[in-house]
Amino acid sequence: MERFLDGLPEEKFAALDAALSTILIRHGLSLASTKWLRPLGQGLHKFRVRHSEADIAGMYQFAGFPAPSSLHRTPVLIRVFVHFHGDHICLLLDGYDKGKDSSTRKQQRQIAKARALLSQFQRRPKGRST
Repeated sequence: MERFLDGLPEEKFAALDAALSTILIRHGLSLASTKWLRPLGQGLHKFRVRHSEADIAGMYQFAGFPAPSSLHRTPVLIRVFVHFHGDHICLLLDGYDKGKDSSTRKQQRQIAKARALLSQFQRRPKGRST
């Protein structure tokens, strides 16, 4: 996940950060019935970010967000694979920039990688936090 985040351009990282902090963290698993979150089975979900930071700020106006006119409006098409514990605690497994490669093959490889990471997480000895 760190490599993915480090590789995002500033504008896309800002959009993802806004989506995670204002949408995913606040609404959690209840997003499964919306355009934001798609269940993939076996506890894996795909969080879909299709909006710029400015668009998200306009949709979810919270204290602390700059005025939308001062934010980037770069086209965004990001996918982040997540797993939930309860309604709101979420494990970010991996992600990719679908805008760079929207092929079915790339998507299937990314889903397989996220499933492997989730499986590895689920097999860890209980009682360990990492």
